[in-house]
Amino acid sequence: MSKAQTRVARCVEATANGLMKGRKGWLLLFVLLTLGLGYSATHTQLDPGFNKQIPVRHAYMVNFLRFSQYFTGANRFLVSVRWKGEGDLYNPEFLDTLRKVTDDVFFISGVNRASVTSLFTANVRYIEITEQGFYGDVVVPPRFSGSDADLAQVRSNAAASGQIGRLVANDLKSAMVRADLQDIDPQTGKAVDYAEVAERLEAIRHKYANEHIEINIVGFAKLVGDVVEGLNTVIGFFVIAFVITALLLLLYARSWRLTLVALVVALLPVVWLLGLLPLLGLGIDPMSILVPFLIFSIGVSHAVQMTNAWKQDVVAGASSLEAARSAFCKIFIPGSLALLMNALGFAVIMLIDIPIVHELGVTACIGVMLMIVTNKLMLPIILSWLRLEPGALRQAQAAQGGRHRLWWRLSALAEPGPALVVFGLSLALLVAGAWKARELAVGDIGAGAPELRADSRYNQDNARIIGSYSIGLDVMSVFVEVKGIEEGCLSPEVMRAVEAFDFRMRAVSGVQSVQSVAGMGKRVIAGNNEGNPRWAAIPGSARGLSQGARAYMPDDGLVTEGCQQMQILVFLTDHEGATVSHAIGEARRIIDEVRTPKVELLLAGGNVGVMAASNEAVKRAEVIMLAALFGSVALFCWLTFFSLRAVLCILVPLAIVAILCNALMAMLGIGLKVATLPVMALGVGVGVDYGIYLYERIQHEMAAGADLREAFYRAMCQRGTAAVFTALTMSIGVCTWAFAPLKFQADMGVLLSFMFLVNVLGAIFLLPALAAWFNRGRPLVARQSAAGAVLSGQPR
Repeated sequence: MSKAQTRVARCVEATANGLMKGRKGWLLLFVLLTLGLGYSATHTQLDPGFNKQIPVRHAYMVNFLRFSQYFTGANRFLVSVRWKGEGDLYNPEFLDTLRKVTDDVFFISGVNRASVTSLFTANVRYIEITEQGFYGDVVVPPRFSGSDADLAQVRSNAAASGQIGRLVANDLKSAMVRADLQDIDPQTGKAVDYAEVAERLEAIRHKYANEHIEINIVGFAKLVGDVVEGLNTVIGFFVIAFVITALLLLLYARSWRLTLVALVVALLPVVWLLGLLPLLGLGIDPMSILVPFLIFSIGVSHAVQMTNAWKQDVVAGASSLEAARSAFCKIFIPGSLALLMNALGFAVIMLIDIPIVHELGVTACIGVMLMIVTNKLMLPIILSWLRLEPGALRQAQAAQGGRHRLWWRLSALAEPGPALVVFGLSLALLVAGAWKARELAVGDIGAGAPELRADSRYNQDNARIIGSYSIGLDVMSVFVEVKGIEEGCLSPEVMRAVEAFDFRMRAVSGVQSVQSVAGMGKRVIAGNNEGNPRWAAIPGSARGLSQGARAYMPDDGLVTEGCQQMQILVFLTDHEGATVSHAIGEARRIIDEVRTPKVELLLAGGNVGVMAASNEAVKRAEVIMLAALFGSVALFCWLTFFSLRAVLCILVPLAIVAILCNALMAMLGIGLKVATLPVMALGVGVGVDYGIYLYERIQHEMAAGADLREAFYRAMCQRGTAAVFTALTMSIGVCTWAFAPLKFQADMGVLLSFMFLVNVLGAIFLLPALAAWFNRGRPLVARQSAAGAVLSGQPR
């Protein structure tokens, strides 16, 4: 044995001796930590935030943040009030309800009150041309009484205001209240509570909805509220998965003591993680609520490996203390290495420059690193005092007699002939998976909120609003910057560039409508000329453009004072990744065609701009992320086993499973985005666990003189049984999520179930097949690693 191997062996053994010698003190410390962090966990809060979804260094978001001092609208919500009775909305009951809804929205905490817009707000006006000249006022008269004359006046004013299709539905059956949210409430100076905003909006629905009135609400705040509301069911499904895991673990271990210990230790890193978050000034985003369960899943896998190693030594006649020390020496290095791989998988997703991804990566990394303490240090200490029930001990001793039929038959895969069959099947799956994975879309798929079911209240409201108005929540802002011109709205060059973009963008597939100062100006100019549509054009002089001065007011939110900055609003039919990508691509092409030296058009604001930037960040980082992930895993595996063949045996199954996961996402209509990234990281992490545990045992048994088939058989008996059980248990548990009301939880359940199963199948089928052919050249143990020497558990 080399000096390096001796140092590693001595270090692990010394740690085991120190841990067992001072186990009472260590256990007391761990218990106190658990109590303290458990109390702190009660203060963990949900921490949603719109700005956390913004990739702030993306070019689109640089423009968006720079122009946000002039324009708002990305974090917007819409409240549509619909009349279900006879006639249209111009009746006293409806308008009185609309006024009250406007007032209630105005006083919601966190609302930018200057942005509140409805027929009853002062920023919505009409203008008409009379014999005396221009005349304009608010749409609803200040002394509106509901009389027939007043209703007729409101009808006329609304038509003249140009709000049909915007604030008033095209069928005149509903009207909208629009408002923007701020991340910091100016009244309190604190972060806006999105759950509270959602509750206030839902209270408006319950307050005013009746047999004649229907309320529809969409927006980021309402979506967060619906997700938070669904978290109660999420917790319920977590409990179901936990119970299923406990029952199957009891069936496997035949010991309620081992079952209880494994479950408690698997839960400890979750409790510690939730306790650390408040101390670090962090919360947990509703979209990252699945991370604690991912931590629990990994914890169960490692706890089963440790308890299984302890149980084997106890059955062989060792005392609990000796078995705990031996299990620590066998499991510590491969287990810690596997956990480092898990943490690395989550850390790599932080290459995507989005704050919520960074937060998710940090949270998951902390949770995984805590497992090194709970599963590798605390668990052996607990096991050193544990006594296996006599019945469980007798059953385990009886099961050790003779060969395990299934594992012995499976071990034939470690021979070159059967290995070729595995290679053929793997190649077929790889080709089919790669072909289907090409269809994997980046971004959302489907209309409405993909986090919720299609029949959810939110998505029904979204469909109603899109079908009733010419605008919706999915809006892309294109910013216009005027250079070297004092009054941009009086410049034919500027206005014609804006008009050209407006006109061409309307013809783009997926665009619902476009609003620009040029379009509004043309309508006002036509109105100033007896409504003749021939005058709805951009004049060639500043004097002619001055006729549309009413359209150039900053109150409409399209221009600043002096028209030095403008925004063009492009409303899309949906926010699918394909729709957003197509609209952005066409906008970029049109901008290149209409740009002039004095008119700069910049992409992109609005919620569509945020989605486009996020999708591009995810797509750009995907290849780099996977390369960094697999490269780092390969490096760690090589440093552990000092063998390129070991690296290939472990990584090839992982790569195939990653491709198959992308193919499954394409088949199920799940887009690649922030919410699905942890699945890929977890898949690689769990697959590494199985591969490292199996390969280490194979290497050790061959070093002891066994051939490859015998070594693989013994590895399956010692490590494989626990790995297969863990995979089956967790797959069955998360399969129940398919019935969850939150669609993103249902999608994660299907993907996680697939990853748990296919990863273990890759490890037990493809790994020995690869080893069989690598072993034809020279033994796998040509250079046994320091880890392998230490993990053998044999005296030197």
